[in-house]
Amino acid sequence: EKVVESGGGSVQSGGSLRLSCSVSGLTFGDYTMGWFRQASGKSREGVSCITRNGDDTYYADSVKGRFTISRDNGQHTLFLQMNSLKPEDTAMYYCMIRRYAGYAGPAHFCQTNHDFGYWGQGTRVTVSS
Repeated sequence: EKVVESGGGSVQSGGSLRLSCSVSGLTFGDYTMGWFRQASGKSREGVSCITRNGDDTYYADSVKGRFTISRDNGQHTLFLQMNSLKPEDTAMYYCMIRRYAGYAGPAHFCQTNHDFGYWGQGTRVTVSS
């Protein structure tokens, strides 16, 4: 299994970035997955998660209305569109895939912050004021 995040970078406050997560080696459409982030000196938090077929999503309150998660099961890719970025969004962002295939609620996966089976090396997002 291989998980590769990309799309991070440095932007000014109010800017946008689109993160991508390319996955190989597993049946992509069988897994709930999401984006998690970890800022320096802080614990990891679930930012946004999505069900296997994309019919249900979860967003942390801090990003609701600004970020949009989506997935393309045919291309084995997970996305996170981030708009109106704020300095507090600065963090390393990770694509995390649930340990087990099958249904899992996106809110539960994001909020319990464990049960990870696969993840990548992360992509860094830096937002300056």
